[in-house]
Amino acid sequence: MLSEIAKDTVATAEKSPLELLQETKASVEAIIAKLLSIKQQGNPKSENRELLTQMFLNFINLRQANRAILIEEEKTKTETELAKSPVDFTTLELHNLMYEKSHYLKANKASRDFKSKYPNIDLISEQDFFSDAPEAIKSQTLSNDSSHDLMLKRLNFELHQRKELCKLRVRLEQQKKCLLETNAERNKFLSSLLVHLKSLKKASLPVQSQLSLQNQKKLKYHNLAELLPPPLYVIYSQFMAQKEAFEENIDIEVSGSLNDAQSYARQQAEQNSENLRMEIDDEDNDGKRQRKRPKKEGFDEGGLYEVHPLNVVLHVYDDEVPDPKSHDLIMLKFEYLLKLNVVCVGIEESQDGLEKNILCNIFPDDSGLEPPHQSAKLILGNDHAFDESRTSRPYKWAQHLAGIEILPEMSPFFTDRDIQNSDTAKDYASASDHRNVQTILQRIRSQKKTKVKLTLE
Repeated sequence: MLSEIAKDTVATAEKSPLELLQETKASVEAIIAKLLSIKQQGNPKSENRELLTQMFLNFINLRQANRAILIEEEKTKTETELAKSPVDFTTLELHNLMYEKSHYLKANKASRDFKSKYPNIDLISEQDFFSDAPEAIKSQTLSNDSSHDLMLKRLNFELHQRKELCKLRVRLEQQKKCLLETNAERNKFLSSLLVHLKSLKKASLPVQSQLSLQNQKKLKYHNLAELLPPPLYVIYSQFMAQKEAFEENIDIEVSGSLNDAQSYARQQAEQNSENLRMEIDDEDNDGKRQRKRPKKEGFDEGGLYEVHPLNVVLHVYDDEVPDPKSHDLIMLKFEYLLKLNVVCVGIEESQDGLEKNILCNIFPDDSGLEPPHQSAKLILGNDHAFDESRTSRPYKWAQHLAGIEILPEMSPFFTDRDIQNSDTAKDYASASDHRNVQTILQRIRSQKKTKVKLTLE
C-alpha cells in the first residue's frame, strides 16, 4: 500500500497542476460511485476503509494542485507586470508626442492667421523721415528688399525719437522735482509769514499810538460805518468827533453782519434806481397817462420792528478813575428800525427791568414808550404803544442825536398866554439846548453812578 502511495506521489509531481486536478476529480468520482454501490448492494463495510484512504489521498492531491495553480498564477502576474512597464512608458511617450504635435499645429495655424498692421503702422511719413532722420540711420542696409529696408529704417528712427523723448521726460521730471522743492520752501516761508506779520503788527501798535495813526480796528469800523443808515451814521460821526475833539473817555464800535448790510444796500440802490426810472417815465408821459404804481401793503406785526443789520455800540468809561478804560461804566447799543424810521437805544447785557432803566430818566417826559413822531404813531395804530418787551426804546434824545427832526404836536408860535400854559412848547423850546452829545454823556454817567451808589446802600 505504501509503495503504491509513493508511486502515485512521484507520478503526481511529474504532471501539470491541471492534469493532476482532472485525474483527482475522476478518481474521487469513481470512489464515490463504489461507495454508493457497496451501500446499495449491502456488501461488507471492510472495503470502505480502503476507499476512504484513497479519498483522503485525492484530497491531498487537490490541495497540491491548488497550491501549484496559485504559484503559477503569481508567477504569471509577475511576468505580466514586468512586461507591462515598458508598454506604459511607451504609451506615455506617445501621448506626449501627440500633445506636442497638437501644440505645434495650433501655433503654426495662429502664425498663419496673424493679421499684422504692416504696412499700415502709424509712423512718420517718408518725407519727414528723409528730412529729419540722421544719416547714421538712413545709410544702414537692413534688408535686400527696398520697401522692407525702408520700413526698418523708419522703425529705427521712431525708436530713436522715443528714446530722445524719454531722456527729455527724465530732464523735465528732475526740473519738476526742483520746482516742487522750491515751492515747498516758499510755502513754508509763507505759512510762517503770518505769525511774523502778527508780531510785527503788535510791535508797531505803540508807534501808531505815538504818531496818532489809525489802527486796523478803527479802519475796520470806519469801513463798516459807510454801510450804516443815515441816522446811525450821524450818531457814529458825532460820538467820534466828540472823542477826538475833547478826548472823551468813550469807544465807538460798529457791529453786525457785513454780508447782510451789503445785501440791504444793494436792494436799496436797486429800489432807488427803479423809482427814478418810474419818475422819468411819468415825466415823459407829460401827465396824460398816470403810471400805475404798486400799492404799499400794510405792515405786519413782525416787520414793524425790523432792524438794520448794523448797529453802533458805545462804551462809556468812568472819567474819575486813573485808568478809565479799565472800568467799562456802561455800554449802549444804538439800532435803527427800518419801518418806523426811529433810532432805539438799549443797555447792552443789561439785567434790569425796563421800568428801572437809567435811560428813562435822562430827560423828563421821555420814557421811550411813546413813538417819537407822528408817522411812527400812524404805523403802530390807534394805541400808539411801543413794544415794551424790547430791550431798546426810541428815546427822543436819541432821535435828536441822530438828526431826525421831530415836529411838536402843537405849533410853538402861540400867544404868550398859550405858551405859559403849554408844557409841550416849553419842552420844544429847550430841547435843542440840552440834548447834545456832551450833555447826554454827562447825564448817562451821573445816572449810572447814582444807581450804583443806591445799589450799594
